[in-house]
Amino acid sequence: MNRRDFITLLGGAAAWPLAARAQQREHMRRIGVLMPLAADDPVGQARIAALREGLEKLGWIEGRNIRIDTRWTTTGDVESMQRYAKELVALQPDLIVTQSTPITATLLQETRTIPIVFALVADPIGSGFVASFAKPGGNVTGFVTIEPTMAGKWLELLKEIAPRADRVAFLFNPATATYFEYWLNPFKAAAVSFAVEAIAAPVRDRSELEPVIAEQARTPNGGLVVMPDTFTDSHRVEITSLAARYRLPAVYPYRQFTAVGGLLSYGDDLIDNFRRAPTYVDRILKGEKPSELPVQAPVKFDLVINLKTAKELGLEVPLHLQQRADEVIE
Repeated sequence: MNRRDFITLLGGAAAWPLAARAQQREHMRRIGVLMPLAADDPVGQARIAALREGLEKLGWIEGRNIRIDTRWTTTGDVESMQRYAKELVALQPDLIVTQSTPITATLLQETRTIPIVFALVADPIGSGFVASFAKPGGNVTGFVTIEPTMAGKWLELLKEIAPRADRVAFLFNPATATYFEYWLNPFKAAAVSFAVEAIAAPVRDRSELEPVIAEQARTPNGGLVVMPDTFTDSHRVEITSLAARYRLPAVYPYRQFTAVGGLLSYGDDLIDNFRRAPTYVDRILKGEKPSELPVQAPVKFDLVINLKTAKELGLEVPLHLQQRADEVIE
């Protein structure tokens, strides 16, 4: 090898790392995430951590081959939802991961081309997001929360733990849970079979929580069922504290309510949805279309009972109910 060939070879070798880095940049994929919780909410952070963990297991490493742009807002703050939706769409990501009906709806106002994977949505057909579970048909697909018949199960559990309850309010925010009839109607139907008076209890902001709960506790044998929604989730501490203060037995949809003092919760494991969502992110990044990926139902459910709260309310939790629980908080 002569000197000129040797120098040429060295020059080519020196360029290899640069070429490799350029190739790596070419394959960097971008994912947007819009969450309906405060950035410091531990529940939201746990969900994002589950999403990242799931992506890593599939070979998508942040900073190596994907970039994740996350925005945090609340479903009650329409202006920030719209602003962040526009921001994420302007970044032209390969796809966007969402949680909640209002946030998914807001993003669909901004794009009908960028793929959207929702990790938590109640009624995607009724909300107009998909044509059917089997064939979504548009640019959005994902994972739903608990089905409407769960409303009857919540009432059944309330009667098991507080058998004297005969007036039960169903708490929801019609502004953020535009799909409220999805659960309210089955709740009313179930109330008839349990000889319970069903009371619709809409609240539109935080200030309305105490008057509604206080009114429900004003007469004996009242009870409360809290509907799943980003509003009730964001205000879980206030809701469970008010129920305790007014000595009102209440059933909640998710573990995060019983973890902060709620009496009993039963619903799907929301973190599990965020563990499963990366499978669709992976498939879309590899070329599949959201229109052809079926909407999936939850597969993991948890029954959690807070015995400390039950004792404070003067309730004796039946042994068979404790034995059925996935977790008992003492």
